Amino acid sequence: MRRITVTTEIAAPVEVVWARLTDTASFASWNPFMPSLEGMLAVGEKLTVRITPPGGKGMTFRPTVTAVEENHRLEWLGRFLVPGLFDGRHSFTLEAIEGGTRLTHEETFTGVLVPLMASTLAKTEDGFRAMNEALRAEVAPA
Repeated sequence: MRRITVTTEIAAPVEVVWARLTDTASFASWNPFMPSLEGMLAVGEKLTVRITPPGGKGMTFRPTVTAVEENHRLEWLGRFLVPGLFDGRHSFTLEAIEGGTRLTHEETFTGVLVPLMASTLAKTEDGFRAMNEALRAEVAPA
């Protein structure tokens, strides 16, 4: 198992951050890591997600939404080929803090291929950081 967690504080209310994070049609205009996300953000729905990790090869996958808690949490589970090979549980958690929002962008990877993916996962962490910073710039410009 390998977990990637990137936490960013954003000087904007939770509702504003959530609205931009869930406006997936606008991702191409601001999101350097996840420029495309298609599908309905509802539990049980399949998404089509395109990621482009910095310095890495882009890929498209089709995860299933596992949690949607308005203004708080969005989560999905993606799998490579079959369960247990390379699974990723991806989540965004928003928490109201003084002066804005704490965004925790996280993914837990499990499966037999995880040990072989160290380089890819390091680039993925860089992508999480880039996405969080781009979201902060989008909703709370300096």
